[in-house]
Amino acid sequence: MSCYQRLLLLTVLVLAGCSNQPEKKLPERRPAEVKAQIRTLLPAKVSDRQGWTDDIFVAFSSQKLDPSVSNVCAVIAVADQESSFNADASVPGLPKIAWGEIDRRAGKLHIPSFVVRTALMIKSPNGKSYTERLDKVRSEKELSDIFDDFINMVPMGQTLFGKLNPIHTGGPMQVSIEFAKAHAEGYPWSVAGTLRQEVFSRRGGVWFGTRHLLGYPASYSQPLYRFADFNAGWYASRNAAFQAAVARLSGIKLALDGDLIQYGSEAAGSTELAVRSLHLGMSDGAIRSALDKGETLAFEKTDLWQEVFARADKNAGKRLPREMLPGIKLESPKITRNLTTAWFAQRVDSRYQSCLARGR
Repeated sequence: MSCYQRLLLLTVLVLAGCSNQPEKKLPERRPAEVKAQIRTLLPAKVSDRQGWTDDIFVAFSSQKLDPSVSNVCAVIAVADQESSFNADASVPGLPKIAWGEIDRRAGKLHIPSFVVRTALMIKSPNGKSYTERLDKVRSEKELSDIFDDFINMVPMGQTLFGKLNPIHTGGPMQVSIEFAKAHAEGYPWSVAGTLRQEVFSRRGGVWFGTRHLLGYPASYSQPLYRFADFNAGWYASRNAAFQAAVARLSGIKLALDGDLIQYGSEAAGSTELAVRSLHLGMSDGAIRSALDKGETLAFEKTDLWQEVFARADKNAGKRLPREMLPGIKLESPKITRNLTTAWFAQRVDSRYQSCLARGR
């Protein structure tokens, strides 16, 4: 063997040895260091900086999330947008909103308004009548508590609301109560009351909000699309891009809302029907099976995803986006302006960029 061959062999062996070495992990930072970083990233307006710092730290550590500047700033930006760091923020005009919801439900059941209001004049568990509490309610947490009492104590309450409290989101990050119930595993605190009440607390709101924002894998190019997903649902931004590709190929106008199927129904929705019209050589069952993966990362690995984008890219003569802000109008009694998911995501992103600047 020549010197050159021996040198080449040695080089190959060295490289092979290096390739088998485990990747070096960055040393874990001490809790005090992470907390100091969180405290620095919080906006100056935050009063109880230690309380918010501790709750954000626990959310990251208990969920085993990387407390990078980017991730922490993402959580801070959403909390700032949703509540301005007020865990029990006042909602202007909430009594009017509450009475409007009660009257709307009574109207659907053809129950006269005076009957409802008479029922609400009885004393509630805190000694005040429901009418008094509704007239002075200032926050969603208070309103949720009123409805809980109303449903449990008054026959009229279950007539109007069944056993479902009409307040669906709450807390400093405006998390869905149903999301919290479905993702409560690993919650680090003992729950003295109900999980709904935990969502309305600062610690619970931050914990479930962090899980909703960062607790799923996504291949987005920037956090903007996670912010949209926070408002519209996991993978809504990715799915909206898929819908846009399907609409381009089929010529069928679709709502780019990220909903690939009619959830809770076996009937085919508009996106599913549009996909069927493409004649991809897939059975209806196979198409449905792929679309059922729309709330997971696995959808991007399906034959359906690959084939649709292969055709759409060829049709467009370029690679089409795999992410897109969903076109959803925000609907809520609290919203008096024409707002969209894109508006929400861009507002949060602006706060996120400000947080990154504080980190620099």
